[in-house]
Amino acid sequence: MLIQLALTLMMPLLLCIGICWWLCETFSIGLWIYLPGILFGLGSSAMSAYKFYLTVMKQQDRRRGKKDKDSPKRPAAFNDHI
Repeated sequence: MLIQLALTLMMPLLLCIGICWWLCETFSIGLWIYLPGILFGLGSSAMSAYKFYLTVMKQQDRRRGKKDKDSPKRPAAFNDHI
């Protein structure tokens, strides 16, 4: 899981920087293009990390056997403490 998280964080940023480099070399665009590329890369990395976090938390809930929030609760018995 740690390697997957590292790849999830690095790859969008590296891809955006690679596209910026390609744009600069091919179309002679100025270096200003790296700024939006880095911002888009960081944004997509954050979104990917958030979705990865949600997936891991859902798996943890399944392993623990948590029931849905909508499931009815059992009534308290005389020996249950509230």
